[in-house]
Amino acid sequence: MKEKDVIKIIKKLKETYPDATCSLDFTTPFELGIAVMLSAQCTDERVNKITPLLFKKFKNPIDYINVPIETIEEIIKPCGFYKNKAKNIVGYAKMIIEKYNGEIPKTMEELVELPGIGRKSANVIMLEAFNNPEGIAIDTHAKRISNRVGLSNEKEPEKIEKDLLKIIPKKYFKDVNHLLVWHGRNICTARKPQCEKCPIKEECKFYKN
Repeated sequence: MKEKDVIKIIKKLKETYPDATCSLDFTTPFELGIAVMLSAQCTDERVNKITPLLFKKFKNPIDYINVPIETIEEIIKPCGFYKNKAKNIVGYAKMIIEKYNGEIPKTMEELVELPGIGRKSANVIMLEAFNNPEGIAIDTHAKRISNRVGLSNEKEPEKIEKDLLKIIPKKYFKDVNHLLVWHGRNICTARKPQCEKCPIKEECKFYKN
C-alpha cells in the first residue's frame, strides 16, 4: 500500500474517532509504565479499576520495593498473570531507582531495558507520557487491522511495525497509535467485524475479498 492511500485511511479514521486518546488512567510516566504492564492480556477498563488503589498505596518507585511482593500481587490479581506482573513491577521500580535516580527514562533504547517493558509498551510511554512518538504500538487491534486492511502481511508485532513505519509519515504516528485501537474495539472487532459500518471498507483488502 502506498503512503497516500494510508494517509487517506488515517484521515477517514480520524473523522470517525475525533476523540481517540489513550484509555489508560495515569498521572505520571512511572504510573503509565505500570498501567501498560498490567494491560497485557487484560482490558484497559479492568486495569483502570485496579490502578486507583495501587497508585494511592504506592506513590513512587521506592514504595514498591519496600513491601512484600505478595501485597502487590493481591491488589493486581484481577488483571491476570499477577505473579509475573508483580515481579516485573518490582524489577521496574528497582531499576528506575538504581539506574535512573527515580525518574523513568525518556528514550526507547532505555525504556525497553526496563523489566516488563517491551517495544509496544515503550512506544505507548513515549507517546502518552512524553508526547514524542518514535514508533507505533502494535497491540492485538493494530495487528488485526494491519493484516486485514493490507498494511502488513507479517504476524510478528515488530515486523508489522517496520512495515507501517515505511508507509506512515512520522507526523501521523500519534493518530495511528490511538485510531487503530479505537477502530479495533468499535468496528473492526476480532470475531464479528462490522464491515458495512466501516469507514475504510473501500480501502480494505479483507472487505474486498
